[in-house]
Amino acid sequence: MPIAPPPPLPLLTPLEMAAVDRAAPAHGAGGFALMQAAGAAVARAIRARFRPARTLVLAGPGNNGGDGYVVARLLEAAGWDVAVAALAPPRPDGDAARAAAAWHGPMRPCTAESVARAGLVVDALFGAGLSGELPAEAVALLRAARAPLVAVDVPSGIDGATGAVLGHAAPAALTVTFGRLKPGHLLLPARDLCGELVLADIGLPPAALAAVSPRAFRNAPGLWRLPPRGAEQNKFSHGHVTVPGGARMPGAARLAARAARRAGAGLVTLAGETADTATLFRLEEPGLMVAGPDPAALLEDPRRNSWVIGPGLPPEHATLLLLRQVVEAGRAVVADGGALTAAAGQPHLLAGASILTPHAGEFAKVFGAPGRDRLAAARLAAAATGAVVVLKGSDSIIAAPDGRVAINGDAPAALATAGSGDVLAGTAGALLAQHMPPFEAACAACWLHARAGALALRRQGAAQGSGVPLLAEDVLQDLGAAWIAAEAG
Repeated sequence: MPIAPPPPLPLLTPLEMAAVDRAAPAHGAGGFALMQAAGAAVARAIRARFRPARTLVLAGPGNNGGDGYVVARLLEAAGWDVAVAALAPPRPDGDAARAAAAWHGPMRPCTAESVARAGLVVDALFGAGLSGELPAEAVALLRAARAPLVAVDVPSGIDGATGAVLGHAAPAALTVTFGRLKPGHLLLPARDLCGELVLADIGLPPAALAAVSPRAFRNAPGLWRLPPRGAEQNKFSHGHVTVPGGARMPGAARLAARAARRAGAGLVTLAGETADTATLFRLEEPGLMVAGPDPAALLEDPRRNSWVIGPGLPPEHATLLLLRQVVEAGRAVVADGGALTAAAGQPHLLAGASILTPHAGEFAKVFGAPGRDRLAAARLAAAATGAVVVLKGSDSIIAAPDGRVAINGDAPAALATAGSGDVLAGTAGALLAQHMPPFEAACAACWLHARAGALALRRQGAAQGSGVPLLAEDVLQDLGAAWIAAEAG
């Protein structure tokens, strides 16, 4: 099977995709023609992956169901044993009704028994625009499936804008969607329910796609570019990262500092919270600079342009005072760990930082529980603080204060290990030091971090989805190779 090109970076919400569909006829692509192309794409994907089987197409009343009727007709024409079970008749006079009228094959009762007897089930009940919980009769049908399930657009019951499950959604072996991915395809829990995801080109006119201005993106090279490194540059050209380190958890600052070096910072300083901590840090890598507990003296040097504040620091007022001191000196700041927890319930105390990197628990402490719509929560947090917010996870959300969001949807689960977030924070700090804008720096850091984790697993002979554990040090080892992969695009 040929390798598909990567999907476009813009992601469209269901409402935005509906606007594209409305604009398409004016540019030569009518709704029925697009429905034929969508059904044909699903039928091709099925035939490429499954042997002919007794196939039941579950058709809903909308355009998703219309796609299903086209799938049924094309599979039957290819010699497959196909029947349709309609949850409800198509809305009259629409494209779906026209597609249903072209289906002359068998109809089956829309019952759990019909579904249970099928050797392949096509879920064309409801698409990504479902607004309420999945109807109980649809839930019963999907629960009865004993065979592989192929979803049209998204598995029914998935909110295409948020990735949330609206009551119930059955896991698909294959999901075929059209034109552009939606945020829900990349966000958990929906991402894990889509199975293999195929994005099909159905001929949406470029002018129709230009009718919307997407604000959500798939995070990948192309959304950002890594800082250039020319022969005429020197270490000061690549910035100076300073990482304050605490006495109770010095390892966190050490990991962040090592990551900053690996991610291209020209100089990196570990600043000990106490004289004893500074002495400990002097046993670190020889390329790391070490300073004592005097941030005011460090801030006298304007070349110390990027600070990573929080890894291993206590969640106390003193940590926030340090953050304020550095922000007011005009330096770029990545706030992580203790700096975030110290601002619990008081997000305004983080204002002025460039990038915030909370995991879900830290986010809830600072901003409140994100709820079902994590994209909206991250956007609100970014707008409230004026900082780029990275809501970390295997589907990290990077939100800018201006409303842009990127989804880093492919981080291996093995990155959920102690110190991994410190590596991410140090990477982001290094990119800020090299004068990347905060949104682009945060996006690039998340991508490099995820790719380094995948490369570390590969180096150990493990698949990305395996249960093989990683150490944060493993990720550090592969940051350079991830940088090479990013430059290659």
